Amino acid sequence: MEASDVYDISTQLHRHHSHQSNRSSKKPWQSRLPFVPDRSDNDSQKRLSRENTRASTTSTDREVKWWKIRLFRGMINDIRRRAPFYLSDWKDAWDYRVVPATVYMYFANILPALAFSLDMFTKTDMSYGVNEVLLASVLGSVVFAFLAAQPLVIVGVTGPITVFNYTVYDIITPHGTNYFAFMCWIGLWSLVMHWILAITNACNGLKYVTRFPCDIFGFFVAFIYLQKGIQVLTRQWASGDASAYLSIMVALLCLMTGYACGVIGGSSLFQRYVRKFIEDYGTPLTIIFFTGFVHIGRMRSVSLETLPTSKAFFPTQDRGWFIHFWDISVGDVFLAIPFAILLTILFYFDHNVSSLIAQGTEFPLRKPAGFHWDLFLLGLTTGVAGLLGIPFPNGLIPQAPFHTNALCVTRQLSDSDETHKGHTQRIVDHVVEQRVSNLAQGLLTLGTMTGPLLVVVHLIPQGVLAGLFFIMGVQALEGNGITLKMLYLAKDHELIPGSDPLSRIQRKKAIWFFVALELLGFGATFAITQTIAAIGFPIIILLLIPVRTFLLPKYFTSEELNILDAPTASPFTMVSVGGNYGEDAVAAAADLPGVGGAMDALPQGRQEGGRDQFFTADYNDESDTIERGESRKLKNRRPSFRDDEGVGGGAGVGDAIEMQRPGMSKRSKSRGNHPE
Repeated sequence: MEASDVYDISTQLHRHHSHQSNRSSKKPWQSRLPFVPDRSDNDSQKRLSRENTRASTTSTDREVKWWKIRLFRGMINDIRRRAPFYLSDWKDAWDYRVVPATVYMYFANILPALAFSLDMFTKTDMSYGVNEVLLASVLGSVVFAFLAAQPLVIVGVTGPITVFNYTVYDIITPHGTNYFAFMCWIGLWSLVMHWILAITNACNGLKYVTRFPCDIFGFFVAFIYLQKGIQVLTRQWASGDASAYLSIMVALLCLMTGYACGVIGGSSLFQRYVRKFIEDYGTPLTIIFFTGFVHIGRMRSVSLETLPTSKAFFPTQDRGWFIHFWDISVGDVFLAIPFAILLTILFYFDHNVSSLIAQGTEFPLRKPAGFHWDLFLLGLTTGVAGLLGIPFPNGLIPQAPFHTNALCVTRQLSDSDETHKGHTQRIVDHVVEQRVSNLAQGLLTLGTMTGPLLVVVHLIPQGVLAGLFFIMGVQALEGNGITLKMLYLAKDHELIPGSDPLSRIQRKKAIWFFVALELLGFGATFAITQTIAAIGFPIIILLLIPVRTFLLPKYFTSEELNILDAPTASPFTMVSVGGNYGEDAVAAAADLPGVGGAMDALPQGRQEGGRDQFFTADYNDESDTIERGESRKLKNRRPSFRDDEGVGGGAGVGDAIEMQRPGMSKRSKSRGNHPE
């Protein structure tokens, strides 16, 4: 079902309810009159019946066939849904959470980008360096902060595109082809392909994307981080044994310190503001500390490899920022087409998956998504990046979900029962949905290209960058669905609580088989990246979607798949692409009328009273503790799709959404809310 079909469903529901209300509005004296059959009434009923039959037949004939494409419909609907929130996207940035989120994402984006620049600098003969990677991050952040329908998604240079870039270099440079001109044509052809996909509403295929391919891809990206960290350390032996062993020690210390900061942030140690400071700023402070740590004592005499930099705002090689794309043969221009197809497949999956995960079911978002329009913008940035001779930017994993998580305002619930005193539960109250943090971290990245900051960047030892790779990889693995299932299988089953969803699966071998399939998909993807055919790994990732949709249901029951797998995003987010596969469209439209589902899809003027009549709700609990922000009264709070009042629990919706009143879960209705 296309997103536009939600219009008709919602309209039919409204007319049906109006018809029911008209029938029930009879006066008492009317219902007491005896019924007298009348020939004229029978004739009129027959005539109306024939007209209804013709009308229904006509509407059936007018039903859009699956092979017919409504050009531009997806992008138009995305803009129509998101445009009313554009001004609030800037006003809502007046919140404390924007500050730590900006700082955190600046370091979480720039530091892996610097590490990737080191990898490409080495493997592409200095074709790409620090300035190219930084400029690519700036391009993505500025364009998507101002124009995107999903501004929470962080765009930059990823591990997969790094593999793509140096694989293309290894293939074409031995033949004497101009590398930058060839990459430019890949970007231009990919721009055309992105726009064709956006215009033809190809993002509707995201309805088939579940956690199965997303977890495999996330697992793959996590291991790319770990692999790059190991590769950086192996190169340190070129400077001697002392340099190599010191780099290994510093990398492991960075990993342990950064991981400990995350553990402290989720614990009950220290005061709230102390542990939140450690969680928000622990990783960048770790990088800064160990950059200076290697200059203490006898370590000062050890020569360590640092990050190579170039002149401020200039490319790494002696060239201009604009690529002479005409300095290439006609045959190479068309040879770039298959490479552009592979790049488009990679970006279609990678960027959209990062968007889905950044707007996952665990985040109570209130503003609609727009996948078609963002894919159009991604094509634009891809073409511009090709003309500038910089790496192609796209959605980042795990930085995109980290950004959303950093903007979450959470509340701590404590148990008022004396026997369970001290037991707390942290829930997400809302997400600060705005555009400023994405734009600000991009502008900070642009400032890093200045001379003084490049001098500071040049001081970072490569061992510290390897430690950052390890931190990012471990953090990505920790929350991955494959990791969680493997931990479940490794536990003592006698000590596993019965509330664990996996415990409801009768066939335990189904869990083993599902995890084995996920590891097989990861292994195939990772293995191909270690060969000259690494450029073809996007095809394997794309094939995971039909495997999950059409093959897995032949072995697993629907109940098992509902537990082992789930939609990546909520029906509210998936309105842009027509909802999740297998969900009842009518139920989704009926159950989500006031929280952005079908009501957001309706054109203005057809919403019968507008959005505010559903959203306005006083929620004033002075005892709530806002943990990721200031403690304040929550007046006129707009409930999210997770609220009991907003979700009717329709077929296919109730299972995928944790329905709870903000601040009062089903298991803690007897609990009081107390400041921490």
